[in-house]
Amino acid sequence: MKFKAFLTENGVNLLEKRFLAAFDKMGKTCYLFLTKDHLFFLHNLLNGDGVQCIAQFCIDVLFDDYRISSQNEDRIAFSLDVSLLYRAVKSSVSICTEFSGGLASNRLQIKLVKKLPSNCTQPMPFLTFETKGYKSAVIQDVPISKPLSRSQVVELQTALDSAQDLPPTLVQVQDPNQLLNFVDRMKHVGDVLNVTISKHGDLQVQTSTTLIRLGSQFQRLSVIGDKSQAPAEDRNLSAQARSERAIARGDAQSVQVSVKHFLKSLQCHLTKPDSAFYGIAPQGACLTVIFQFMVPGTRQTDKSISLHCRLPVLDPGSN
Repeated sequence: MKFKAFLTENGVNLLEKRFLAAFDKMGKTCYLFLTKDHLFFLHNLLNGDGVQCIAQFCIDVLFDDYRISSQNEDRIAFSLDVSLLYRAVKSSVSICTEFSGGLASNRLQIKLVKKLPSNCTQPMPFLTFETKGYKSAVIQDVPISKPLSRSQVVELQTALDSAQDLPPTLVQVQDPNQLLNFVDRMKHVGDVLNVTISKHGDLQVQTSTTLIRLGSQFQRLSVIGDKSQAPAEDRNLSAQARSERAIARGDAQSVQVSVKHFLKSLQCHLTKPDSAFYGIAPQGACLTVIFQFMVPGTRQTDKSISLHCRLPVLDPGSN
């Protein structure tokens, strides 16, 4: 199998300034999944006990002169240490800028290689970054796992396909930082977060102990998917009463998630999304957060980039 490409200037900015910073906060390792058309970063996708995070890029957004080949339909997947990848990209960019005197003409190449490390008898796979200067080249190697077998890639692809299912109702939060700041205060109150989402455009988050209840409701948010109008008699009710009546009518769903998991998903704000959509999967299977990116200077969704998280729900009877 072979993979070789040059990172574009936009690709460097996306990885170094935004997405690798976020994934470095999500966890130690992730899968890198390469196909003919897309690159995926997949965090915790094959485990059900933590936050799953999926980032997808069209190849043209990240690379020039992209070449990939494998006997598995030109698909290659492996795991790596995100912090090592992040460090290598930042260092390579710094060297690249130094070599080119601040110009972007000096390109950064990335490729898969096998090398024989010192004190080893077997070649090991690496993701290598190469920066060529006027008189020399600097190479940085990121150790990776053995590339996944055909059956393992199929398992990964199946999990990826199922993770793309959208909740029937999504509500849009235009200022995710406002939610981040609020939930950050809630972590001092409790470990469990009640999240209620209605077809009317309400998002309520709440945590409580035997002594205190702390919560907030965002109302009249934009709704994508199944939506309905709230009855006029609900307008003057408290947020708690509005949510309870909506749930009773079947116009809302409520789940419990870990406050730590919710805060971890909000680390995705480091990718600088323009807004976020929240939804609950059918039967309350998970809480889904979809981050939206706009084409710079427009109000059009950038369909070349996608990012979403899935948070496992807690069993209410266990708390």
